Amino acid sequence: MSDTFDRASLGAFLSTRRAALQPEDVGLRRGQRRRAPGLRREEVAELCTMSADYFARLERGNGPQPSESMLAAIARGLRLTPDERDHLFLLAGYRAARRDLRSRHVSPGLMRVMDGLTGTTAQVMGALGETLLQTPSAVALLGDETRHTGNARSAAYRWFTDPAARARYAPDEHEKNSRTNVALLRGAVTRDGSGSEAAALVDVLLRTSEEFAGLWERHEVGLRFSETKGFVHPQVGRLDLYCQLLLEPDQGQSLLVFTATPGTESHEKLALLTVLGTDSFAVDPG
Repeated sequence: MSDTFDRASLGAFLSTRRAALQPEDVGLRRGQRRRAPGLRREEVAELCTMSADYFARLERGNGPQPSESMLAAIARGLRLTPDERDHLFLLAGYRAARRDLRSRHVSPGLMRVMDGLTGTTAQVMGALGETLLQTPSAVALLGDETRHTGNARSAAYRWFTDPAARARYAPDEHEKNSRTNVALLRGAVTRDGSGSEAAALVDVLLRTSEEFAGLWERHEVGLRFSETKGFVHPQVGRLDLYCQLLLEPDQGQSLLVFTATPGTESHEKLALLTVLGTDSFAVDPG
């Protein structure tokens, strides 16, 4: 942490970023009684998952020093670019965002896409299979995958260490998914080097999973997940879905969108999840 927490500059920066955002930029309706340009403080506070009073105090320059996790939430809520995010952290007295917080920062482009997909089953993934953001129906389909911490943030780690992680996928796809997870991790280590997060994750998995260690010895590369996947939902049963992938190469992030063929049973089940979300389903934590 640096010695300088510039409350006044932080407040001015937040105010200008709020004014620069329009309701349409974050998936909100403009309404007819909106007078001031940009978003209301209450709207930003909701986007950042904080109280409106807390955000107002930060804008006025008389609030407490935000924690790093709070700043990360503000950066996401205000749709800040990586440069703007780093500037925010410096104004708040931090030299830079921690590596784990930087990796969780969803790019403004993907955030805009996600804002328009509220009625769709979709989620944003990090470079090592970390789920960064989910629509409600994606939570209903797969559970809340953003809640994990540490190594468990990686889908590959959960796949080899937590049996519940496989429960949402059809058994006939488990072997292919295992091989693909290993091949993608091998590619990440080759690309990022022996000192990378991918290499550290591999070291952990080699010690904790015999299955992973055996597959690692095959030296398979170039495998990709299938465009179609079979899921097993605890309430609605099996769904056969298409998985469409949109890459954000600058940050190593990707957008997964799940769809089903119209007229099929899977399409009806996915529509049910999309309409009801998590409210009417006892979605298990796995």
